[in-house]
Amino acid sequence: MERETYKKAGVDIKAASDAVKSIKKLAKSTFSNSVLGDIGPFAALYKLGKKYNQPVLVSGTDGVGTKLLIAQELNIHNTVGIDLVAMCVNDILTTGAEPLFFLDYIACDKIIPKKIADIVKGIAKGCREAECSLIGGETAEMPGFYKINQYDLAGFAVGVVERKEIITGKKIKKSDLILGLPSNGLHSNGFSLVRKLIKKYKLKYDSKINPLRVKLGKELLKPTSIYVKQIKKLKEKVGIKGMAHITGGGISENAGRILPDNTDALIDTHSWKRPPIFNLLQNLGKITNREMFNTFNMGIGFVIVIGKDDLKKALDVFKKNEILLIGEIIKGEGEVLYE
Repeated sequence: MERETYKKAGVDIKAASDAVKSIKKLAKSTFSNSVLGDIGPFAALYKLGKKYNQPVLVSGTDGVGTKLLIAQELNIHNTVGIDLVAMCVNDILTTGAEPLFFLDYIACDKIIPKKIADIVKGIAKGCREAECSLIGGETAEMPGFYKINQYDLAGFAVGVVERKEIITGKKIKKSDLILGLPSNGLHSNGFSLVRKLIKKYKLKYDSKINPLRVKLGKELLKPTSIYVKQIKKLKEKVGIKGMAHITGGGISENAGRILPDNTDALIDTHSWKRPPIFNLLQNLGKITNREMFNTFNMGIGFVIVIGKDDLKKALDVFKKNEILLIGEIIKGEGEVLYE
């Protein structure tokens, strides 16, 4: 009589163990002195220290979305981990928090140690860029739930901010200025529309299409920018009144979330140069400007509101075109307007 095993059911414990071994080395490359213990126990430990008088923990969670399908079609897995970290740490950064640690969740149909290692390489790289520690995670093998070679990612970030230094947007007022940090392209949003256009017009990932400077697949997999270091530098020089991470919903949705009800954000859309991927998509799909700005980041990945008197100090922190003046705060009703 044939004996059934967990492996025959599709779950390979040894493969999972091999994957964890490779993950340990990658995770350790992100550890700070505040990490207690190692990867492997049931829970991770992190020492907060005595730097803060009234520390407030800030948490955020997110995924990468349907951009993952493109990574899986191209069999390129070492960049989506950066996206995963970016989507979480950029969110908690908007409160003024400093990211402390990160955890990941990888779910797949079958654990292939090299593929898992490639994913975690990206996560570790993202954590180093965000100056936070990868202290734990979970890899779940779920045959029958996911299609063959398919996986999904979720990330969880925790940061800390001094209570009196929390940034909420409540201090934003008329005549304040809006700065933008450039994006690296699409980042991790709008890919359902992107994939629809690729399928409709039978575009090939290995093709170089005008006006792109690289092949389409490489352009689409450019990882989301991580803004932690830039914001840390800026906070040392100026008082930041509000910040927004520009993700799904574009500037319209995300910048609008931090505006007081008696103000509008007036954005000068001619104040920066859009990455060429946006022009390609807009022309392909005959998409209106309104729809583009309501869907994509359009070249601005992070928005910062400062007082008018702080403009020169803010611009002096960065090299030319690393930060841009893109608009101002006017009297209004909490909306984002474009000119």
